[in-house]
Amino acid sequence: MASHFSSCEANLGVARVFSPHLARDAEAHSFPSKPQTDSISPTIIVGALPTMRNFQKAGRSPVYAANGMVATSHPLAASEALGVLKSGGNAVDAAIAGAVLLGVCEPHMTGLGGDMFALIKPSDSDKVVTINGSGRAPASLNSEALRGEGLTKIEPGHPASITVPGAVDGFCRLSEKFGRLGLEQSLAPAIRYFEEGVPIAPRVAGDIASVAGDMNTSARKHYLNGGRPFALGETFASPSQAEVLRRIVKQGRNAFYDGEVLDDILATLSDIGAGHTAQDFAETEATWGTPISGSYKAFDVLEHRPNGQGATALLLLNILKHFDLPGLDQHSAKRLHIFGEASKLAYDARNRFLADPDHVTKLDHFLSAETADRLAGLIDPNRAMAAPAPLTEEVHKDTVLITVVDRDGMAVSLIYSIFAAFGSCIASDKFGILLQNRGSGFNLTKGHPNEAGPGKRPMHTIIPAMRGKDGNIDMAFGVMGGQYQATGHARLLTNLIDYGMDPQEAVDAPRAFADPIGGTLQVETGFDDGICAQLEAMGHHVTRPANPLGGAQVIMMDRKKGLLIGASDPRKDGAAIGY
Repeated sequence: MASHFSSCEANLGVARVFSPHLARDAEAHSFPSKPQTDSISPTIIVGALPTMRNFQKAGRSPVYAANGMVATSHPLAASEALGVLKSGGNAVDAAIAGAVLLGVCEPHMTGLGGDMFALIKPSDSDKVVTINGSGRAPASLNSEALRGEGLTKIEPGHPASITVPGAVDGFCRLSEKFGRLGLEQSLAPAIRYFEEGVPIAPRVAGDIASVAGDMNTSARKHYLNGGRPFALGETFASPSQAEVLRRIVKQGRNAFYDGEVLDDILATLSDIGAGHTAQDFAETEATWGTPISGSYKAFDVLEHRPNGQGATALLLLNILKHFDLPGLDQHSAKRLHIFGEASKLAYDARNRFLADPDHVTKLDHFLSAETADRLAGLIDPNRAMAAPAPLTEEVHKDTVLITVVDRDGMAVSLIYSIFAAFGSCIASDKFGILLQNRGSGFNLTKGHPNEAGPGKRPMHTIIPAMRGKDGNIDMAFGVMGGQYQATGHARLLTNLIDYGMDPQEAVDAPRAFADPIGGTLQVETGFDDGICAQLEAMGHHVTRPANPLGGAQVIMMDRKKGLLIGASDPRKDGAAIGY
Protein backbone atom coordinates (compact mmCIF):
# COMPACT_ATOMS: atom_id res chain seq x y z
CA MET A 1 0.00 0.00 0.00
CA ALA A 2 1.46 3.36 -1.00
CA SER A 3 0.72 6.46 1.05
CA HIS A 4 1.46 9.98 -0.23
CA PHE A 5 1.61 13.08 1.94
CA SER A 6 2.34 16.67 1.04
CA SER A 7 3.98 18.73 3.76
CA CYS A 8 0.81 20.79 4.09
CA GLU A 9 -1.33 17.66 4.41
CA ALA A 10 1.02 16.18 6.99
CA ASN A 11 0.79 19.30 9.08
CA LEU A 12 -2.99 19.22 8.89
CA GLY A 13 -3.04 15.55 9.82
CA VAL A 14 -4.79 14.54 6.56
CA ALA A 15 -3.59 11.22 5.19
CA ARG A 16 -3.97 10.43 1.50
CA VAL A 17 -4.26 6.70 0.91
CA PHE A 18 -3.81 5.23 -2.58
CA SER A 19 -4.46 1.52 -3.09
CA PRO A 20 -5.99 0.45 -6.40
CA HIS A 21 -6.22 -3.22 -5.35
CA LEU A 22 -8.57 -2.30 -2.50
CA ALA A 23 -11.29 -1.42 -4.96
CA ARG A 24 -10.93 -4.77 -6.66
CA ASP A 25 -11.02 -6.60 -3.30
CA ALA A 26 -14.13 -4.73 -2.24
CA GLU A 27 -15.86 -5.73 -5.46
CA ALA A 28 -15.31 -9.41 -4.69
CA HIS A 29 -15.89 -9.33 -0.95
CA SER A 30 -18.43 -7.69 1.31
CA PHE A 31 -15.68 -6.26 3.54
CA PRO A 32 -13.54 -4.21 3.37
CA SER A 33 -15.70 -1.93 1.27
CA LYS A 34 -13.86 0.54 -0.94
CA PRO A 35 -15.39 3.17 -3.21
CA GLN A 36 -14.97 2.10 -6.81
CA THR A 37 -12.24 4.57 -7.72
CA ASP A 38 -8.51 4.62 -8.15
CA SER A 39 -8.30 8.32 -7.47
CA ILE A 40 -6.44 9.76 -4.52
CA SER A 41 -8.81 11.33 -2.02
CA PRO A 42 -8.08 12.68 1.45
CA THR A 43 -9.59 11.13 4.52
CA ILE A 44 -9.25 11.36 8.26
CA ILE A 45 -9.58 7.97 9.91
CA VAL A 46 -12.23 8.11 12.64
CA GLY A 47 -10.59 7.74 16.03
CA ALA A 48 -7.08 8.34 14.69
CA LEU A 49 -4.64 10.97 15.86
CA PRO A 50 -5.08 14.14 13.78
CA THR A 51 -1.30 14.44 13.34
CA MET A 52 1.36 11.84 12.61
CA ARG A 53 3.48 10.58 15.52
CA ASN A 54 7.01 11.86 16.00
CA PHE A 55 9.15 9.28 14.19
CA GLN A 56 12.28 10.51 15.97
CA LYS A 57 10.93 9.14 19.26
CA ALA A 58 10.65 5.52 20.32
CA GLY A 59 7.33 3.91 19.53
CA ARG A 60 5.50 2.21 16.72
CA SER A 61 2.73 3.03 14.33
CA PRO A 62 -0.68 1.42 14.07
CA VAL A 63 -0.77 -1.44 11.56
CA TYR A 64 -2.80 -0.88 8.40
CA ALA A 65 -4.13 -3.70 6.20
CA ALA A 66 -7.01 -4.42 3.86
CA ASN A 67 -7.77 -8.13 3.84
CA GLY A 68 -7.49 -9.40 7.40
CA MET A 69 -5.83 -8.66 10.72
CA VAL A 70 -4.90 -10.32 14.01
CA ALA A 71 -3.76 -8.67 17.24
CA THR A 72 -2.63 -10.71 20.21
CA SER A 73 0.02 -10.97 22.92
CA HIS A 74 2.56 -13.25 21.20
CA PRO A 75 3.85 -12.77 17.63
CA LEU A 76 3.83 -16.49 16.82
CA ALA A 77 0.15 -16.77 17.69
CA ALA A 78 -0.60 -13.66 15.63
CA SER A 79 1.36 -15.03 12.68
CA GLU A 80 -0.25 -18.47 12.74
CA ALA A 81 -3.74 -17.01 13.14
CA LEU A 82 -3.09 -14.75 10.15
CA GLY A 83 -1.95 -17.82 8.23
CA VAL A 84 -5.35 -19.40 8.91
CA LEU A 85 -7.01 -16.31 7.42
CA LYS A 86 -4.77 -16.47 4.36
CA SER A 87 -5.57 -20.16 3.86
CA GLY A 88 -9.30 -19.44 3.60
CA GLY A 89 -10.36 -19.48 7.23
CA ASN A 90 -12.56 -16.86 8.77
CA ALA A 91 -12.08 -14.77 11.91
CA VAL A 92 -13.45 -17.52 14.17
CA ASP A 93 -11.10 -20.15 12.72
CA ALA A 94 -8.18 -17.77 13.20
CA ALA A 95 -9.19 -16.75 16.73
CA ILE A 96 -9.38 -20.39 17.84
CA ALA A 97 -6.03 -21.13 16.20
CA GLY A 98 -4.27 -18.22 17.86
CA ALA A 99 -5.91 -18.56 21.26
CA VAL A 100 -5.18 -22.27 21.70
CA LEU A 101 -1.62 -21.75 20.47
CA LEU A 102 -1.15 -19.14 23.21
CA GLY A 103 -1.43 -22.03 25.68
CA VAL A 104 2.12 -23.06 24.72
CA CYS A 105 3.41 -19.55 24.00
CA GLU A 106 2.19 -18.26 27.39
CA PRO A 107 1.51 -21.42 29.44
CA HIS A 108 1.17 -19.52 32.71
CA MET A 109 -1.62 -17.39 31.26
CA THR A 110 -4.00 -19.84 29.68
CA GLY A 111 -4.69 -23.42 28.71
CA LEU A 112 -7.23 -26.14 28.07
CA GLY A 113 -8.09 -26.26 31.78
CA GLY A 114 -9.43 -22.69 31.68
CA ASP A 115 -12.39 -20.63 30.52
CA MET A 116 -13.14 -18.39 27.55
CA PHE A 117 -15.55 -15.65 26.55
CA ALA A 118 -16.01 -14.16 23.07
CA LEU A 119 -17.95 -11.56 21.12
CA ILE A 120 -18.56 -12.39 17.46
CA LYS A 121 -19.72 -10.01 14.75
CA PRO A 122 -20.88 -12.17 11.82
CA SER A 123 -19.77 -11.21 8.33
CA ASP A 124 -23.30 -10.42 7.18
CA SER A 125 -24.59 -8.56 10.22
CA ASP A 126 -23.72 -6.07 12.93
CA LYS A 127 -25.79 -7.99 15.48
CA VAL A 128 -23.09 -9.24 17.81
CA VAL A 129 -23.34 -12.70 19.37
CA THR A 130 -21.64 -13.77 22.60
CA ILE A 131 -20.46 -17.12 23.88
CA ASN A 132 -19.88 -17.80 27.56
CA GLY A 133 -17.40 -20.65 27.86
CA SER A 134 -16.90 -20.34 31.60
CA GLY A 135 -17.16 -23.44 33.77
CA ARG A 136 -19.17 -24.04 36.89
CA ALA A 137 -18.41 -25.14 40.43
CA PRO A 138 -18.91 -28.85 41.08
CA ALA A 139 -22.26 -30.00 42.47
CA SER A 140 -20.50 -30.86 45.72
CA LEU A 141 -19.44 -27.29 46.53
CA ASN A 142 -21.02 -26.12 49.78
CA SER A 143 -20.36 -22.62 51.06
CA GLU A 144 -21.75 -23.45 54.50
CA ALA A 145 -19.19 -26.23 54.83
CA LEU A 146 -16.41 -23.90 53.71
CA ARG A 147 -17.44 -21.34 56.31
CA GLY A 148 -17.45 -24.20 58.81
CA GLU A 149 -13.78 -24.72 58.02
CA GLY A 150 -13.21 -21.16 59.18
CA LEU A 151 -12.78 -19.78 55.67
CA THR A 152 -13.79 -16.22 54.85
CA LYS A 153 -12.70 -16.50 51.22
CA ILE A 154 -11.61 -19.21 48.81
CA GLU A 155 -7.85 -19.11 48.51
CA PRO A 156 -6.38 -19.83 45.08
CA GLY A 157 -4.85 -23.16 46.14
CA HIS A 158 -7.94 -24.53 47.89
CA PRO A 159 -9.73 -27.43 46.11
CA ALA A 160 -12.91 -25.31 46.08
CA SER A 161 -11.11 -22.79 43.86
CA ILE A 162 -11.05 -25.26 40.95
CA THR A 163 -14.04 -24.89 38.66
CA VAL A 164 -14.78 -27.17 35.71
CA PRO A 165 -12.95 -25.97 32.56
CA GLY A 166 -15.34 -24.45 30.03
CA ALA A 167 -12.99 -23.35 27.25
CA VAL A 168 -12.79 -26.60 25.27
CA ASP A 169 -16.56 -26.87 25.01
CA GLY A 170 -16.66 -23.19 24.04
CA PHE A 171 -14.10 -23.60 21.25
CA CYS A 172 -15.90 -26.63 19.87
CA ARG A 173 -19.28 -24.89 19.80
CA LEU A 174 -17.77 -21.71 18.37
CA SER A 175 -16.11 -23.62 15.54
CA GLU A 176 -19.25 -25.60 14.77
CA LYS A 177 -21.55 -22.56 14.65
CA PHE A 178 -19.35 -19.93 13.02
CA GLY A 179 -16.14 -21.55 11.74
CA ARG A 180 -15.42 -22.28 8.11
CA LEU A 181 -12.50 -24.73 8.21
CA GLY A 182 -13.29 -26.96 11.17
CA LEU A 183 -11.19 -27.85 14.19
CA GLU A 184 -8.65 -29.94 12.29
CA GLN A 185 -7.26 -26.91 10.47
CA SER A 186 -7.88 -24.45 13.31
CA LEU A 187 -5.97 -26.56 15.83
CA ALA A 188 -3.18 -27.64 13.47
CA PRO A 189 -0.81 -24.77 14.43
CA ALA A 190 -1.29 -25.40 18.15
CA ILE A 191 -0.75 -29.16 17.73
CA ARG A 192 2.49 -28.51 15.89
CA TYR A 193 3.91 -26.09 18.44
CA PHE A 194 2.74 -28.00 21.52
CA GLU A 195 4.67 -30.91 19.99
CA GLU A 196 7.77 -29.01 18.85
CA GLY A 197 7.89 -26.26 21.46
CA VAL A 198 8.16 -22.47 21.50
CA PRO A 199 11.07 -20.35 22.78
CA ILE A 200 10.20 -18.46 25.97
CA ALA A 201 9.64 -14.78 25.17
CA PRO A 202 10.89 -11.89 27.35
CA ARG A 203 7.64 -10.96 29.10
CA VAL A 204 6.80 -14.63 29.67
CA ALA A 205 10.24 -15.26 31.18
CA GLY A 206 9.71 -12.42 33.64
CA ASP A 207 6.21 -13.53 34.55
CA ILE A 208 7.12 -17.13 35.36
CA ALA A 209 10.46 -16.54 37.11
CA SER A 210 9.14 -17.01 40.65
CA VAL A 211 6.15 -19.38 40.45
CA ALA A 212 7.76 -22.82 40.69
CA GLY A 213 7.30 -23.33 44.42
CA ASP A 214 3.51 -23.54 44.38
CA MET A 215 3.14 -26.35 41.82
CA ASN A 216 2.06 -29.91 42.49
CA THR A 217 4.36 -32.72 41.36
CA SER A 218 2.64 -33.16 37.99
CA ALA A 219 2.69 -29.44 37.23
CA ARG A 220 6.39 -29.32 38.05
CA LYS A 221 6.99 -32.23 35.67
CA HIS A 222 5.08 -30.64 32.80
CA TYR A 223 5.79 -26.92 33.26
CA LEU A 224 9.27 -26.62 34.75
CA ASN A 225 12.68 -27.26 33.22
CA GLY A 226 14.47 -29.62 35.58
CA GLY A 227 12.68 -28.18 38.59
CA ARG A 228 13.13 -24.50 37.70
CA PRO A 229 11.13 -22.07 35.58
CA PHE A 230 11.96 -21.97 31.88
CA ALA A 231 14.32 -19.09 31.13
CA LEU A 232 14.39 -16.59 28.28
CA GLY A 233 14.94 -18.35 24.96
CA GLU A 234 14.57 -21.89 26.29
CA THR A 235 12.02 -24.03 24.45
CA PHE A 236 8.84 -25.06 26.22
CA ALA A 237 6.83 -27.92 24.70
CA SER A 238 3.92 -30.09 25.82
CA PRO A 239 3.55 -33.16 23.57
CA SER A 240 0.95 -34.58 25.94
CA GLN A 241 -1.35 -31.62 25.27
CA ALA A 242 -0.72 -31.96 21.55
CA GLU A 243 -2.18 -35.45 21.94
CA VAL A 244 -5.24 -34.04 23.72
CA LEU A 245 -5.77 -31.61 20.84
CA ARG A 246 -5.48 -34.42 18.28
CA ARG A 247 -8.19 -36.30 20.17
CA ILE A 248 -10.41 -33.20 20.23
CA VAL A 249 -10.03 -32.94 16.44
CA LYS A 250 -11.23 -36.54 16.07
CA GLN A 251 -13.83 -36.80 18.83
CA GLY A 252 -14.89 -33.21 19.56
CA ARG A 253 -15.53 -31.95 23.07
CA ASN A 254 -16.10 -35.48 24.43
CA ALA A 255 -12.39 -36.18 24.04
CA PHE A 256 -11.85 -33.75 26.90
CA TYR A 257 -14.99 -34.17 29.01
CA ASP A 258 -15.03 -37.97 28.90
CA GLY A 259 -12.65 -40.90 28.57
CA GLU A 260 -8.94 -41.01 29.36
CA VAL A 261 -8.37 -37.24 29.56
CA LEU A 262 -11.20 -36.86 32.05
CA ASP A 263 -9.99 -39.87 34.06
CA ASP A 264 -6.58 -38.19 34.32
CA ILE A 265 -8.14 -34.93 35.55
CA LEU A 266 -10.48 -36.60 38.03
CA ALA A 267 -7.65 -38.65 39.52
CA THR A 268 -5.72 -35.45 40.14
CA LEU A 269 -8.74 -33.75 41.72
CA SER A 270 -9.37 -36.75 43.94
CA ASP A 271 -5.76 -36.67 45.14
CA ILE A 272 -6.22 -33.12 46.50
CA GLY A 273 -9.59 -33.84 48.10
CA ALA A 274 -11.76 -32.04 45.54
CA GLY A 275 -15.32 -33.25 45.04
CA HIS A 276 -15.61 -33.00 41.24
CA THR A 277 -17.33 -35.85 39.41
CA ALA A 278 -17.63 -37.06 35.85
CA GLN A 279 -21.18 -35.68 35.83
CA ASP A 280 -19.88 -32.17 36.53
CA PHE A 281 -17.74 -32.38 33.39
CA ALA A 282 -20.41 -34.06 31.26
CA GLU A 283 -22.86 -31.23 32.00
CA THR A 284 -20.44 -28.46 31.00
CA GLU A 285 -21.92 -26.40 28.20
CA ALA A 286 -20.97 -23.02 26.78
CA THR A 287 -23.97 -20.75 26.32
CA TRP A 288 -24.86 -18.33 23.54
CA GLY A 289 -26.23 -14.88 24.19
CA THR A 290 -26.22 -11.21 23.27
CA PRO A 291 -24.02 -8.46 24.68
CA ILE A 292 -25.02 -5.70 27.04
CA SER A 293 -24.41 -2.23 25.68
CA GLY A 294 -23.97 1.36 26.70
CA SER A 295 -22.66 4.49 25.05
CA TYR A 296 -19.89 6.99 25.39
CA LYS A 297 -20.19 10.21 23.40
CA ALA A 298 -21.15 9.18 19.83
CA PHE A 299 -20.11 5.56 20.23
CA ASP A 300 -21.80 2.37 21.38
CA VAL A 301 -19.85 0.05 23.68
CA LEU A 302 -20.68 -3.66 23.69
CA GLU A 303 -19.61 -5.88 26.57
CA HIS A 304 -20.20 -9.49 27.59
CA ARG A 305 -23.01 -10.04 30.07
CA PRO A 306 -22.26 -11.22 33.61
CA ASN A 307 -20.68 -13.36 34.94
CA GLY A 308 -17.97 -11.23 33.34
CA GLN A 309 -17.37 -7.72 34.64
CA GLY A 310 -18.20 -5.93 31.37
CA ALA A 311 -21.07 -4.12 33.07
CA THR A 312 -18.46 -2.48 35.31
CA ALA A 313 -16.82 -0.85 32.29
CA LEU A 314 -20.21 0.48 31.16
CA LEU A 315 -20.99 1.88 34.60
CA LEU A 316 -17.56 3.49 34.76
CA LEU A 317 -18.07 5.14 31.38
CA ASN A 318 -21.51 6.37 32.50
CA ILE A 319 -19.91 8.00 35.55
CA LEU A 320 -17.15 9.57 33.45
CA LYS A 321 -19.73 11.24 31.19
CA HIS A 322 -20.33 13.69 34.03
CA PHE A 323 -16.80 15.09 33.79
CA ASP A 324 -15.13 17.19 31.12
CA LEU A 325 -12.27 14.83 30.37
CA PRO A 326 -11.28 16.57 27.10
CA GLY A 327 -10.84 19.71 29.17
CA LEU A 328 -8.17 17.96 31.25
CA ASP A 329 -4.67 17.21 30.04
CA GLN A 330 -4.61 13.55 29.00
CA HIS A 331 -1.70 12.75 31.32
CA SER A 332 -2.64 15.04 34.20
CA ALA A 333 -3.11 14.21 37.86
CA LYS A 334 -6.67 15.57 37.57
CA ARG A 335 -7.59 12.99 34.94
CA LEU A 336 -6.01 10.18 36.96
CA HIS A 337 -7.88 11.36 40.05
CA ILE A 338 -11.28 11.39 38.32
CA PHE A 339 -10.63 7.96 36.82
CA GLY A 340 -9.49 6.55 40.13
CA GLU A 341 -12.52 7.85 42.04
CA ALA A 342 -14.98 6.68 39.38
CA SER A 343 -13.30 3.25 39.35
CA LYS A 344 -13.64 2.88 43.13
CA LEU A 345 -17.39 3.42 42.86
CA ALA A 346 -17.89 1.21 39.80
CA TYR A 347 -15.92 -1.67 41.31
CA ASP A 348 -17.77 -1.37 44.61
CA ALA A 349 -21.04 -1.76 42.70
CA ARG A 350 -19.56 -4.72 40.81
CA ASN A 351 -18.66 -6.49 44.04
CA ARG A 352 -22.18 -6.13 45.37
CA PHE A 353 -24.20 -7.09 42.28
CA LEU A 354 -22.36 -9.09 39.61
CA ALA A 355 -22.40 -12.88 39.60
CA ASP A 356 -23.47 -15.94 37.60
CA PRO A 357 -26.06 -14.76 35.05
CA ASP A 358 -28.62 -17.03 36.71
CA HIS A 359 -28.07 -15.23 40.03
CA VAL A 360 -27.08 -11.67 39.11
CA THR A 361 -29.38 -9.03 40.57
CA LYS A 362 -30.37 -5.49 39.58
CA LEU A 363 -28.44 -5.39 36.29
CA ASP A 364 -30.82 -2.77 34.87
CA HIS A 365 -30.28 -0.63 37.96
CA PHE A 366 -26.52 -1.17 37.64
CA LEU A 367 -26.54 0.18 34.07
CA SER A 368 -29.08 2.98 34.53
CA ALA A 369 -28.21 6.63 34.00
CA GLU A 370 -29.69 7.44 37.40
CA THR A 371 -27.23 5.13 39.15
CA ALA A 372 -24.29 6.75 37.37
CA ASP A 373 -25.66 10.23 38.16
CA ARG A 374 -25.82 9.43 41.86
CA LEU A 375 -22.35 7.90 41.96
CA ALA A 376 -20.79 10.75 39.98
CA GLY A 377 -22.19 13.16 42.58
CA LEU A 378 -20.12 11.42 45.26
CA ILE A 379 -16.82 12.35 43.59
CA ASP A 380 -14.90 15.32 44.96
CA PRO A 381 -12.83 16.61 42.01
CA ASN A 382 -10.06 17.64 44.38
CA ARG A 383 -9.99 14.99 47.09
CA ALA A 384 -9.74 11.19 47.17
CA MET A 385 -12.34 9.14 49.01
CA ALA A 386 -11.60 6.06 51.04
CA ALA A 387 -12.07 2.78 49.18
CA PRO A 388 -15.84 2.10 49.31
CA ALA A 389 -15.51 -1.61 50.06
CA PRO A 390 -12.87 -4.36 50.07
CA LEU A 391 -12.79 -6.87 47.25
CA THR A 392 -13.43 -10.51 48.00
CA GLU A 393 -11.67 -12.12 45.07
CA GLU A 394 -7.95 -12.52 44.62
CA VAL A 395 -5.82 -10.37 42.37
CA HIS A 396 -4.76 -11.96 39.11
CA LYS A 397 -3.34 -10.79 35.82
CA ASP A 398 -2.96 -13.97 33.82
CA THR A 399 -5.13 -13.94 30.72
CA VAL A 400 -4.72 -13.89 26.94
CA LEU A 401 -6.74 -11.94 24.42
CA ILE A 402 -6.96 -12.21 20.66
CA THR A 403 -8.82 -9.95 18.26
CA VAL A 404 -9.36 -10.92 14.62
CA VAL A 405 -11.14 -9.32 11.66
CA ASP A 406 -11.34 -11.09 8.30
CA ARG A 407 -11.83 -9.76 4.77
CA ASP A 408 -15.57 -10.48 4.87
CA GLY A 409 -16.14 -8.31 7.92
CA MET A 410 -16.44 -11.00 10.58
CA ALA A 411 -14.87 -9.76 13.81
CA VAL A 412 -13.97 -11.64 16.98
CA SER A 413 -12.80 -10.51 20.39
CA LEU A 414 -11.91 -13.58 22.46
CA ILE A 415 -10.41 -13.85 25.92
CA TYR A 416 -9.08 -17.09 27.43
CA SER A 417 -7.70 -17.60 30.93
CA ILE A 418 -6.74 -19.96 33.77
CA PHE A 419 -7.06 -17.11 36.32
CA ALA A 420 -3.80 -16.92 38.35
CA ALA A 421 -0.26 -17.67 37.15
CA PHE A 422 -0.40 -21.35 36.10
CA GLY A 423 -3.99 -21.38 37.42
CA SER A 424 -4.34 -23.51 40.52
CA CYS A 425 -0.77 -24.82 39.95
CA ILE A 426 -2.42 -28.26 39.86
CA ALA A 427 -1.87 -30.25 36.65
CA SER A 428 -3.10 -33.70 35.70
CA ASP A 429 -0.38 -36.30 35.67
CA LYS A 430 -0.56 -37.91 32.21
CA PHE A 431 -1.68 -35.04 29.98
CA GLY A 432 -0.51 -32.04 31.98
CA ILE A 433 -3.84 -30.20 31.94
CA LEU A 434 -3.44 -27.19 34.24
CA LEU A 435 -6.64 -26.61 36.18
CA GLN A 436 -7.86 -23.06 36.69
CA ASN A 437 -8.62 -21.59 40.10
CA ARG A 438 -11.49 -19.41 38.94
CA GLY A 439 -13.51 -20.40 42.01
CA SER A 440 -11.43 -17.82 43.90
CA GLY A 441 -13.74 -15.33 42.21
CA PHE A 442 -16.62 -16.48 44.44
CA ASN A 443 -17.17 -15.00 47.88
CA LEU A 444 -18.43 -16.70 51.03
CA THR A 445 -20.92 -14.02 52.08
CA LYS A 446 -24.19 -15.76 52.86
CA GLY A 447 -26.97 -14.73 50.49
CA HIS A 448 -24.67 -12.74 48.17
CA PRO A 449 -25.39 -13.22 44.44
CA ASN A 450 -21.76 -14.31 43.99
CA GLU A 451 -21.72 -16.64 46.99
CA ALA A 452 -19.98 -19.92 46.16
CA GLY A 453 -22.47 -22.65 45.41
CA PRO A 454 -23.04 -25.89 43.50
CA GLY A 455 -23.21 -25.50 39.73
CA LYS A 456 -22.63 -21.75 39.85
CA ARG A 457 -20.26 -19.75 37.67
CA PRO A 458 -18.09 -17.27 39.60
CA MET A 459 -17.82 -13.60 38.75
CA HIS A 460 -15.09 -13.21 36.14
CA THR A 461 -12.80 -10.29 35.47
CA ILE A 462 -12.13 -11.25 31.83
CA ILE A 463 -14.14 -9.23 29.31
CA PRO A 464 -13.92 -9.08 25.50
CA ALA A 465 -15.54 -6.03 23.91
CA MET A 466 -16.49 -4.20 20.73
CA ARG A 467 -17.32 -0.62 19.80
CA GLY A 468 -19.83 0.67 17.28
CA LYS A 469 -21.26 3.82 15.79
CA ASP A 470 -24.59 4.41 14.05
CA GLY A 471 -25.43 0.72 14.31
CA ASN A 472 -22.16 -0.46 12.74
CA ILE A 473 -19.37 -2.22 14.63
CA ASP A 474 -16.12 -0.32 14.10
CA MET A 475 -13.72 -1.88 16.60
CA ALA A 476 -12.95 -5.22 18.28
CA PHE A 477 -10.82 -4.83 21.39
CA GLY A 478 -10.00 -5.92 24.89
CA VAL A 479 -7.61 -5.15 27.73
CA MET A 480 -6.09 -7.98 29.75
CA GLY A 481 -5.05 -7.50 33.33
CA GLY A 482 -7.43 -9.07 35.81
CA GLN A 483 -9.10 -6.43 37.97
CA TYR A 484 -7.75 -3.67 35.73
CA GLN A 485 -9.77 -4.74 32.69
CA ALA A 486 -12.91 -2.63 33.25
CA THR A 487 -10.80 0.46 33.95
CA GLY A 488 -8.64 -0.49 30.97
CA HIS A 489 -11.63 -0.52 28.63
CA ALA A 490 -12.73 2.92 29.82
CA ARG A 491 -9.25 4.38 29.60
CA LEU A 492 -8.64 3.01 26.10
CA LEU A 493 -11.97 4.35 24.86
CA THR A 494 -11.49 7.80 26.36
CA ASN A 495 -7.97 7.92 24.91
CA LEU A 496 -9.48 7.31 21.48
CA ILE A 497 -12.66 9.36 21.78
CA ASP A 498 -11.79 12.27 24.05
CA TYR A 499 -8.15 12.76 23.11
CA GLY A 500 -8.10 11.67 19.46
CA MET A 501 -5.25 9.22 19.88
CA ASP A 502 -4.64 6.63 17.19
CA PRO A 503 -5.09 3.01 18.34
CA GLN A 504 -1.43 2.34 19.03
CA GLU A 505 -0.94 5.58 20.90
CA ALA A 506 -4.07 4.88 22.94
CA VAL A 507 -2.67 1.46 23.87
CA ASP A 508 0.84 2.76 24.59
CA ALA A 509 -0.26 5.62 26.85
CA PRO A 510 0.71 5.26 30.54
CA ARG A 511 -1.89 3.85 32.93
CA ALA A 512 -3.05 4.11 36.51
CA PHE A 513 -5.45 1.98 38.51
CA ALA A 514 -7.31 2.42 41.79
CA ASP A 515 -6.51 -1.01 43.21
CA PRO A 516 -9.70 -2.23 44.93
CA ILE A 517 -7.81 -4.67 47.12
CA GLY A 518 -4.89 -2.67 48.43
CA GLY A 519 -6.68 0.68 48.43
CA THR A 520 -3.78 2.25 46.55
CA LEU A 521 -3.59 4.17 43.30
CA GLN A 522 -1.16 2.23 41.12
CA VAL A 523 0.66 4.57 38.74
CA GLU A 524 2.91 3.28 35.96
CA THR A 525 6.37 4.76 35.53
CA GLY A 526 5.21 6.52 32.36
CA PHE A 527 3.92 9.18 34.75
CA ASP A 528 6.65 11.20 36.44
CA ASP A 529 7.15 11.70 40.18
CA GLY A 530 5.59 15.16 39.98
CA ILE A 531 2.26 13.64 38.96
CA CYS A 532 2.51 11.18 41.84
CA ALA A 533 3.17 14.04 44.28
CA GLN A 534 0.05 15.87 43.06
CA LEU A 535 -2.02 12.72 43.55
CA GLU A 536 -0.62 12.22 47.03
CA ALA A 537 -1.62 15.79 47.85
CA MET A 538 -5.18 14.91 46.82
CA GLY A 539 -5.23 12.09 49.37
CA HIS A 540 -4.29 9.12 47.20
CA HIS A 541 -1.89 6.47 48.45
CA VAL A 542 0.25 6.17 45.32
CA THR A 543 2.29 3.06 44.52
CA ARG A 544 4.33 1.98 41.51
CA PRO A 545 3.12 -1.45 40.32
CA ALA A 546 5.72 -4.18 40.05
CA ASN A 547 4.40 -5.13 36.60
CA PRO A 548 2.78 -3.11 33.80
CA LEU A 549 -0.97 -2.65 34.02
CA GLY A 550 -2.78 -4.90 31.58
CA GLY A 551 -2.24 -5.57 27.90
CA ALA A 552 -4.54 -4.32 25.14
CA GLN A 553 -5.29 -5.56 21.62
CA VAL A 554 -7.28 -3.43 19.15
CA ILE A 555 -8.51 -3.71 15.57
CA MET A 556 -10.46 -0.79 14.09
CA MET A 557 -12.58 -1.21 10.96
CA ASP A 558 -12.79 1.77 8.63
CA ARG A 559 -15.42 0.57 6.20
CA LYS A 560 -15.44 3.72 4.12
CA LYS A 561 -11.81 3.27 3.11
CA GLY A 562 -11.70 -0.52 3.32
CA LEU A 563 -9.04 -0.47 6.02
CA LEU A 564 -8.24 -2.40 9.16
CA ILE A 565 -6.15 -0.54 11.74
CA GLY A 566 -4.52 -2.57 14.49
CA ALA A 567 -2.56 -2.06 17.68
CA SER A 568 -0.91 -4.41 20.16
CA ASP A 569 0.30 -3.56 23.65
CA PRO A 570 4.07 -3.12 24.13
CA ARG A 571 3.55 -4.34 27.72
CA LYS A 572 3.35 -7.82 26.18
CA ASP A 573 5.47 -9.67 23.62
CA GLY A 574 2.80 -9.51 20.92
CA ALA A 575 1.95 -7.84 17.66
CA ALA A 576 -0.83 -6.70 15.38
CA ILE A 577 -0.30 -8.01 11.85
CA GLY A 578 -2.39 -7.97 8.70
CA TYR A 579 -2.32 -8.67 5.02
